[in-house]
Amino acid sequence: MTVPNKDGAKVRFPPPLVFLGAIVLGVIFQRMVVPLSLVLSSGLRIGAGVLILACGLALGASARILFTRTGQSPIPWKPTPELILQGPYRFTRNPMYLGITLVVIGLGLALNNLWISLFAAPALLVVHFIAVLPEERYLAEKFGDSYRSFLAQVRRYL
Repeated sequence: MTVPNKDGAKVRFPPPLVFLGAIVLGVIFQRMVVPLSLVLSSGLRIGAGVLILACGLALGASARILFTRTGQSPIPWKPTPELILQGPYRFTRNPMYLGITLVVIGLGLALNNLWISLFAAPALLVVHFIAVLPEERYLAEKFGDSYRSFLAQVRRYL
């Protein structure tokens, strides 16, 4: 029998910094490698970017509000006292990571820097391995069948 981890998931690097790194890399590549831009009217491009960015912010904020209401910390290495199964968690197990991915994509579109948008997917992939998988192991260990039931009902991202 395993003893549940009382310290939270074994996440050793703050996931938001991975996404910040994607933005910084996008800016560097745009300036020093080759500019990648969309050939769209600026109004359409900025509108689409802002809409995607706003959806990402709304998704992440709604998840963050649920954490606050239940007295939990969104910091993944802190203990999770209870599962959150309402709000955006009804359709994605990772609304904060999905939300920040959308923010990065939208920011890249709005700024007409496709590098930023393109680096969103690798950033999410890195976060998948350094945060999502350890969080899932921790939650499965701590909450057992109730978490496994949640896994069967709700997709990881979309």
